[in-house]
Amino acid sequence: MDFKDTPEEAAYRQQVREWLAANAPKKREGEPDPLGESSDGLAASKAWQAKKAAAGYACITWPKEWGGQGGNPIQQVIFGQEESAFPTPGNPFQIGLGMCVPTVMTFADEDTKKRFVGPAIRGEEIWCQLFSEPSGGSDVAGARTRAERAPDGSGDWIINGQKVWTTGAQFSDFGIVICRTNPDAPKHKGMTMFWIDMKDPGVEVRPIHQMSGGSGFNEVFFTDLRVKDSQRLGAVDDGWRVSLVTLMNERLAVGGASGAGWSAFLESARQTPGLDGGAAIKDQALREKLADWYVQAEGLKHTRNRTMTALSKGETPGPESSIGKIISAVQMQELANSAVEMLDQYGIINDPSLAPLRGAFQASLMSAPGMRIAGGTDEILRNIIAERVLGLPGDIRVDKDVAFKDLPTGR
Repeated sequence: MDFKDTPEEAAYRQQVREWLAANAPKKREGEPDPLGESSDGLAASKAWQAKKAAAGYACITWPKEWGGQGGNPIQQVIFGQEESAFPTPGNPFQIGLGMCVPTVMTFADEDTKKRFVGPAIRGEEIWCQLFSEPSGGSDVAGARTRAERAPDGSGDWIINGQKVWTTGAQFSDFGIVICRTNPDAPKHKGMTMFWIDMKDPGVEVRPIHQMSGGSGFNEVFFTDLRVKDSQRLGAVDDGWRVSLVTLMNERLAVGGASGAGWSAFLESARQTPGLDGGAAIKDQALREKLADWYVQAEGLKHTRNRTMTALSKGETPGPESSIGKIISAVQMQELANSAVEMLDQYGIINDPSLAPLRGAFQASLMSAPGMRIAGGTDEILRNIIAERVLGLPGDIRVDKDVAFKDLPTGR
């Protein structure tokens, strides 16, 4: 593992620092808006995205003809590190640029790519992904939303069904959706992926009010949504293979949970009185928890450093990056819960103008359960690590060769 920049990386880091110093906002306007959900937050996010795109910093690794720099992954990492030092607006483009548009770039025809890649990278259009369903849970291949050929012989498709937990659907312009197209095939072999217009009358979006106070997740209903065959991504009934491209990008994108971290907890523990009237930091049980969180945080940091070292050498990162989301999301929940308990009566105040650290721990506590589900539940990710990292045998699948329509339901 190498912790130092190469001369080329150091030069690039300096270039990025100078550009950010001249162009990045110096202070945040209004309350933090991580997803850009408000109209003001969305406008600020689009303006910042456009500025980055004009300078080639929006998607550094993408080819120049698509608006990138044709750079390498470590340059993207360096920009992200340096950008994090500034109070930039929320990023409602993460799902589109990190998951949806790369899928479009991989499987769509040239006309489709020319139509969508430029506006997406400039922040003019926002994308969402429509995978999860009420009856499927974490089983993406259990999708029941149907896409059937239009009866008029046009070759178009008619989509009916429901998706849920779709992040950003309420302000998205387009989306990618996985549908069941062949119920006579096993569940992993009878699906097809499409891109859709989220403003189509056949699409209804209903925001879900979350216990965190936000409404970033949504239910999405499709009623006789008509899409052209040219909107298909990949071959008919080969949607699972297409979805894997999106899912792997999603795991990478949500691998680092946000929220108030252990260092913020440490600062609060120094300032918060314990049961004996002294600083809470002197409590031995609390110090043991802090030590555990510190070790976890250092482990995550150095695991990311291993990934960065591989990127710097032009290598493909190993499977060790798969553990990031499990550790960080669980730590976020445990830390927030302990912090709210430590704050005693102040822990129940969910008001940024009154609560310590502007309510950062309360916000983390309410959003942490969602982080343990988004991008794959703890259980799903542990299975992936067990089978693909540790080489343990996979679970027995009795439904592997059974037609989807013959799978038992309602039991």
